[in-house]
Amino acid sequence: MISLENVAYTYGGGELLSDVSLRLAPGSFHFLTGPSGSGKSTFLKLCYAELLPTSGHVTLFDREVRSLDRDEVARMRRRVGVVHQDCQFLDHLPLAANVSLPLTVSNREVSGEDLGDLLGWVGLKHLADALPPSLSGGERQRAALARAIIMGPDVILADEPTGNLDWDLSLRLLTLLVELNRMGKTIVIATHDLNLIRQAKAQVAARVLRIKARRIQLAGADL
Repeated sequence: MISLENVAYTYGGGELLSDVSLRLAPGSFHFLTGPSGSGKSTFLKLCYAELLPTSGHVTLFDREVRSLDRDEVARMRRRVGVVHQDCQFLDHLPLAANVSLPLTVSNREVSGEDLGDLLGWVGLKHLADALPPSLSGGERQRAALARAIIMGPDVILADEPTGNLDWDLSLRLLTLLVELNRMGKTIVIATHDLNLIRQAKAQVAARVLRIKARRIQLAGADL
């Protein structure tokens, strides 16, 4: 599905990631840990071709990213949903329009029933007409998840999705991500929160990866 082979990425004259080889299999669940600045966000961007590796090979859905033109990259990204920590919305549009924006820009029909079901699943149907500035942090993150999956992606990449949330809201978001994994979606969550990882490992067969010394390692049982 997504694989990296001997991937390195250099930024600002220094190597941020080095000799990374990893395969994200269909239906797998991964956590990615590491200190701030270690390259977690960079790794996620490599996984959806926002960045190209300095060396090595990244393959998305059996296609080498360097072989893809701009339109092909755009089509590939429809199969990858991304949840950013600081989710950005268009403040003048209501929540429902913000969530359905990926469909709108792809010239795909927006089904009111399907959109309502999705907003109901993340617990935001009652806020369909609300403007983003009125939403709480937890509501914004759930809206960001809804927007990330509205195209029916195979993979969901979440970059510190609970970083600004309290524990109860973090668990609510985790529950949604676990449900998506049980539907067959591949999940990758970059996080500092070891308690969140422990909670998830009690529910799903989550693999924990750690960035250390520019490389990605399988974390030990201490997590």
